Amino acid sequence: MSNDDHDITDLDALRALYGWPGETSLAKESDHVHPLYAPYIEAAPFAVLATHGPRGLDVSPRGDGPGFVQIADPKTLLLPDRRGNKRVDSLCNVLHDPDVALLFLIPGVPEALRVNGRARISTAPALLERCAHEGILPLSVLVIEVALVFFQCARAVKRAGLWDAASQIDRGQLPSPGLILQTLSAEGIDGVVYDAELQERQRRTMY
Repeated sequence: MSNDDHDITDLDALRALYGWPGETSLAKESDHVHPLYAPYIEAAPFAVLATHGPRGLDVSPRGDGPGFVQIADPKTLLLPDRRGNKRVDSLCNVLHDPDVALLFLIPGVPEALRVNGRARISTAPALLERCAHEGILPLSVLVIEVALVFFQCARAVKRAGLWDAASQIDRGQLPSPGLILQTLSAEGIDGVVYDAELQERQRRTMY
């Protein structure tokens, strides 16, 4: 869609439309993991990692047991890179631009936690051991220098009904991974076989 006369193209117009944030929207910011924010990270089993690379912005899900992102100190987070599809999009992006952002979600809690910072990829043995899962080491660990932390209010999660059981849909209502792969690969991948083997394959290769 092309631009038109109703597009917002400068900050003055944007502020004229939205106004300015109130005191509570700014007072919640911290430049480190405040003791009141640490429990959110320690309880979160899921986070979304945002990075920027040569192809633009990217977001990637990250999940494990609660506290899988470790607080090394108030200015440092450790995010292990668990076994995946080997695309390593996020890690490639960090090599291009170390700026990252995390959005932590906790089932049943309507507020989210946002963290901005700068990351580096480490394979230091001590860090890999620290982030091991039942003796299985991650291949690398993102060491994130924290720049900004604040909680996101509950409106988005409440509007989405994200934690409401009534909001869940049957998986069969959506195209399966196998169907998508078979279609986009011009039938080079057998989608029926892929779907049939998927759950067992994921169970065996979780870590």
